[in-house]
Order: sequence, then C-alpha cells, then structure tokens
Amino acid sequence: MTAGAQRGVIFVVDDDAGVRQMISRMVRSVGLRVETYASVQEFLDLYDHRQTGCLVLDVRMPGQSGLDLQERLAASEVPLPIIFITGHGDIAMGVRAMKRGAVDFIEKPFQDQVLLDAIHAALTRATEMHDAAQARDDARQRLATLTPREREVFALVVDGLANKQIAARLGTAEQTIKMHRGRLMRKMDADSLPALVRLAQLAGVSANPRR
Repeated sequence: MTAGAQRGVIFVVDDDAGVRQMISRMVRSVGLRVETYASVQEFLDLYDHRQTGCLVLDVRMPGQSGLDLQERLAASEVPLPIIFITGHGDIAMGVRAMKRGAVDFIEKPFQDQVLLDAIHAALTRATEMHDAAQARDDARQRLATLTPREREVFALVVDGLANKQIAARLGTAEQTIKMHRGRLMRKMDADSLPALVRLAQLAGVSANPRR
C-alpha cells in the first residue's frame, strides 16, 4: 500500500450499528482511519469532498440505498471507490454495482481478511482516481482560459483538421488559425499535438461532427 493510500479514510455507511462498530475496530486495528455513518443522507451531509479514501457501503438501507449513493457520487465525479457489503445474496444487484465501478461486492458474514484485502485494493484505486481527477480538473481550468474562437480551433485541431481546413471551416485566413493555434497551445501548456489531444480528452472537448 502506498503512502498516499495510507492517508485515506475508510468511510463506513451501514444502518446496523453492530456492523459499523465491528468494521471500525477492524480497520483501526491495521492502522487506518475510519469514519462511520448510519445512513446515506448522514454521509452526504457530513462528507468533505476534499477527503480521499474509500467507501464500505451497505447495499440495502432505509431511505436511500447504497446503489443510490454510488450513482450520486459517479454523477458528481467524486473519486471515492466503493466496496459493497450485503446480507442479501442478490446477484443482479452485485453485477449492477460492479458494472458501475465498485471495487468489490462482499456478502455478510465475511472474514476480516477478505474485507481488509478489498480495502487495500480500494485505497490503491483511490490514489489513481484522485490523480486522474486532478489531471481532469487541471485540464478544465486551462480550457477555461481559452477564448470562444480558440475553443473552436482547439476542437477542430484535436479532431485532426489541418490549419487550412480549419480556416475554411471557420471562414477565416490560415494565418489567423496559426495564431489561434499557437496561443491555445501555450494556454493549454501542450508541447505537441498528442499532448493537446490528451488534454482535450481530459477536459471533455469534442469537435463539431460536421465535415
């Protein structure tokens, strides 16, 4: 486990107080930080998005379910990997959770080591997700510095069009496109076309599909 992973918090969300206490003791016994919540809403009310770590999440709870929380976190692009635990052998639910990116789906009762192994894997993924989210945010911040015309040129450049083609598409001179291209490359801090394409992917930039 990396140093970054060790700094993460294990967030346990389960309506069963006994389960919360048991997992909390287990996690603390291996030197990891843990916070517990009795419901999805309690977690949402108190969770600070700047915190990294992973979720140990019950599937079925009164009110919002664990799957509901997974969907909300994904929609908000929160880099928090999830381990689902359940007392019900619902295979379809497990498949749904895993397809949506869950690290594991563990049935109660479970052996301590099974959950701890899943937690270590989730913390490793958390570090990777956090790094990816930071790169995405950085790319979006750079994108926000471009003018509307530079964004148009950016999208067409990463779509593979040459300066002459872009000029024809936008109804301007090729020299003007070269100027815009140079400026946007500097603003995006890209030293090559592949680097610019990578930043476009991170920032969610796509070209106008018309040819």
